Amino acid sequence: MKLKTPTYLQEGDTIAIVAPAGILKNRKAVIDTARQLAESWGLIVVYGKNVFRQDHHFAGSDAERAADFQEALDNPSIKAIWCARGGYGSVRIIDKLDFSKFLEQPKWIIGYSDVTVFHNHIHNLGVETLHAMMATSMQDKPAHIERTISSLRNTLFGEELRYSIPANPNNVNGEVTGQLVGGNIAILASMLGSKSQIHTENKILFIEEIGEYKYAIDRMLQSLKRAGYFSNVKGVVVGGMTKIKKNSTPWGSSIEQLIKDILPEGLPVMFHFPAGHDSDNRALLFGREARMVINADTASLTFSE
Repeated sequence: MKLKTPTYLQEGDTIAIVAPAGILKNRKAVIDTARQLAESWGLIVVYGKNVFRQDHHFAGSDAERAADFQEALDNPSIKAIWCARGGYGSVRIIDKLDFSKFLEQPKWIIGYSDVTVFHNHIHNLGVETLHAMMATSMQDKPAHIERTISSLRNTLFGEELRYSIPANPNNVNGEVTGQLVGGNIAILASMLGSKSQIHTENKILFIEEIGEYKYAIDRMLQSLKRAGYFSNVKGVVVGGMTKIKKNSTPWGSSIEQLIKDILPEGLPVMFHFPAGHDSDNRALLFGREARMVINADTASLTFSE
């Protein structure tokens, strides 16, 4: 089923920065920098009224974070919702939200990591979303994340999205087409059995992770495998496997081999795609038809228009 594409942005459009998860303690300057970036593109930026609230681990209470997100979903003048940061907390508000007005007038939901909750849930509602940098990504110098920034800007304004990266020796070659879905492995696993669980049949799955032990990544991927994630998937794109922790007992293989051992033999796999918890975090259109081509020289990902 073809998903609905939110309207691409134009100069003069308004976007909202909201914080659905982790606290933004001492982050106002960074969020203001993100606002200035979007304003340099000709956009108007508004903040959720509770963005800088603090409720222990979270950016405000569940009710406050949900209220900001709901306001942004319902307000017809807001054309995109840019998540301030991830961390943890989106799952605590997803079932408090009413997406009926959003479905009448879909808008871009932007973020990664914990925002995988929204990507999965909204995919099941039939709308594309944007896996891309968040406002706190502007803690890095713009010159260091130039391709991250430009990919977000270009995608939001409707420019063609295509990537070509050098081949990785761990890749499994092949050529497939399917809707791109996925996100953070831990969040994908935590969605199993809920109405936010995505189904991967005839799709291309993107995965990324940060700060986990290899055994924990294996455990989560085994859970996905047992739930059928890899039974009829067309291919897999592996993004950043960042800051993997070392266990006192060595795992015994690379992270690439760990992943390949779980996937069906011969399934096309692209490793080291620049998306996830690294400074090079390229925008991806979740729910959009994509063509993945992997050969001895290059690996490419091209999205349909």
